[in-house]
Amino acid sequence: MRNYLIKALMAAALIVAGTGISYAQFNLKKAVGSAAKAVQAFTLTDQQMADYVKESVDWMDKNNPVLPADDPYTRRLNKLVEGITDADGIPLNFKVYNVVDVNAFACPDGSVRVFAALMDIMDDDELMGIIGHEIGHVVKRHSKNAFKTELLTGAVKDAVASTGGKAAALTESQLGSLGESLINAKYSQKQEKEADDCGYDFLVANGRNPWGMVKSFEKLQNLEGNVKSTTVQKMFSSHPDTKERIDRMTKRCEKDGIARPEATQK
Repeated sequence: MRNYLIKALMAAALIVAGTGISYAQFNLKKAVGSAAKAVQAFTLTDQQMADYVKESVDWMDKNNPVLPADDPYTRRLNKLVEGITDADGIPLNFKVYNVVDVNAFACPDGSVRVFAALMDIMDDDELMGIIGHEIGHVVKRHSKNAFKTELLTGAVKDAVASTGGKAAALTESQLGSLGESLINAKYSQKQEKEADDCGYDFLVANGRNPWGMVKSFEKLQNLEGNVKSTTVQKMFSSHPDTKERIDRMTKRCEKDGIARPEATQK
């Protein structure tokens, strides 16, 4: 780390000498701080990541209406995921948020949160399709990498950079910012396709029908065209073309000889 800082300072000095920029124009203290933050980017440990994720998930669970175990929504979700305890060695836990947005998300630590409004419009197969896709992001480490990027570039970067092997104490505002980054994580189209494929494999491995993913995409496609919802729009802002996703997953199901379940009312 010391060598890295020395090289960074030497580079800064060369810039000043080579361009004739005066000290008033070039803030050396700021350059040193930036170099230290760059070092931190290389030394953010898995334990620090785990601490920040746990703190963020705990904050979200405290600041959202989590439905109790005896609620019909929770009982339905628990029945659907019965026997599903981990994904690629990552322990899973499931909760329902009683909110009106149509959404679901999964965190790097395996915390899966499903919104009641999504459950209202999805049948069981469709809901499992959505959950499978979100878990796909966890298995492929997309959510972990997105969260790390947020830690190093977002609203809490200064707090992260100031620590030495231990997660910094975060303010309510910072925790809220991290929580929002978990819910609204942005993924590339390549990552979305990877999550579709990984989610498909996850569903099959756990004895669930992967046609649920196709059906959920079809339903969300209808919502995309018929419902004026900022949440639905966000869900599709960076996703691959919905029709393309439907076609890809349909071909996989057909190739594997898996029968499409009969439509159910929801």
